[in-house]
Amino acid sequence: MAKKILLVDDEPELLEMVKIRLEANNYEVITASDGQEGLDKAKREKPDIIILDIMLPRMDGYKVCGLLKADTRHNKIPIIMFTARAQESDEKLGKELGADAYITKPFESVELLGKINELLGR
Repeated sequence: MAKKILLVDDEPELLEMVKIRLEANNYEVITASDGQEGLDKAKREKPDIIILDIMLPRMDGYKVCGLLKADTRHNKIPIIMFTARAQESDEKLGKELGADAYITKPFESVELLGKINELLGR
């Protein structure tokens, strides 16, 4: 059974590129293009892992991460914060909100896949 990944990003080209790469590695991929949609899909679809951009329309990634990690039904889902914001303070805030990993854009797909496999215990 393929592991399910929720990918939340507001850049359509990036969303498609990462989705294709993940599907090529036998993952089922669900996408969302804003924070509210990402939160709704996370609750409805119960993915095995979430890749979450920080700068999103409607609700930023920090808020989505915080809400999911505060909810006992969803707080075990690993979250990878995925962002162009590479400041230490950004990473610190993500970790405080419960993010399990932090990957900055531009990224290496090998790094992203490695982190996904590590968090899923593969």
